[in-house]
Amino acid sequence: MKKTNWGSKLTSSLFVLPYLLLFIVFLLIPIGYGAWISLHNWDLLNPVHEFVGFKNYLKIFDSSSYLNDLFFEGLKNTAQFVIYSVPLLVAVGLGMALLVNALPGKIRGFFRTVYFVPYAVSVSVVAIIWLWILDTNSGLINQYLGKLDLPFIPWLTDLPWAWVSLVIATLWWTIGFNMVIFINALNDVPEELYEAGALDGASRWQRFLYITLPSIKPTMLFVLITSTIASFNIYGQPYLMTRGGPGTSTKVLLMNIVDEAFKQRQLGNAAAMSLLMALIMIVISVLQFRVTNRKE
Repeated sequence: MKKTNWGSKLTSSLFVLPYLLLFIVFLLIPIGYGAWISLHNWDLLNPVHEFVGFKNYLKIFDSSSYLNDLFFEGLKNTAQFVIYSVPLLVAVGLGMALLVNALPGKIRGFFRTVYFVPYAVSVSVVAIIWLWILDTNSGLINQYLGKLDLPFIPWLTDLPWAWVSLVIATLWWTIGFNMVIFINALNDVPEELYEAGALDGASRWQRFLYITLPSIKPTMLFVLITSTIASFNIYGQPYLMTRGGPGTSTKVLLMNIVDEAFKQRQLGNAAAMSLLMALIMIVISVLQFRVTNRKE
């Protein structure tokens, strides 16, 4: 029995080992190395890296330091995008899942594939497509507005249109992923619950509210947290579509971190900003988990 038990444990460990090695090499070691860099005055052009302890972190919270403005202005812009995009990513994803699930089985797979395809496209392609559609002077939408003698909309060069453009592009790009996850969750809801609800006289809205939503609550929490993390990590869309403009109003935190690392060549400051950003994301994810899982 003991030999069999040890053999089973060894087999299980061998299955986990490849993932564990990748986890250590591509996550734990980079995080540890980044934390080490954040404790140094790490100039890319200087071979000597002076140990400064938590000085780089203190500069972020020092109102007289340029890092303070760089970090908190970027954080404010990132938070704006999270607030604008995450509710739509969850609600529209669920709505599309409900619509696709209501289609006849013969065409359901087709629409599921069509809506998921944009998710497989790179962010650079997404940006090119939406620049072609939303460009102020030659964009497809403004061309049609011109033909109707309507004024052009400054989609990428003025507020709030710049945020609207970024949210629309992000929704089009990523909503298919959330939709597929919700479809799988909806398919796991026992049909007997809906039949019992219908027999008790519950309307469609009541069945959705009291059967569907409670049944897919774990999936909704997963989609909420992953969408929040993904929105916090936004970089490609504002970098390629608005260049952080107008002014710096859509210049998100990751753009500031990259500028500090590779334009100013200060990897120590950039690493400290990155780790603080990661800590904020962890805190928000834990709060979301606690709030959505609290007992009524």
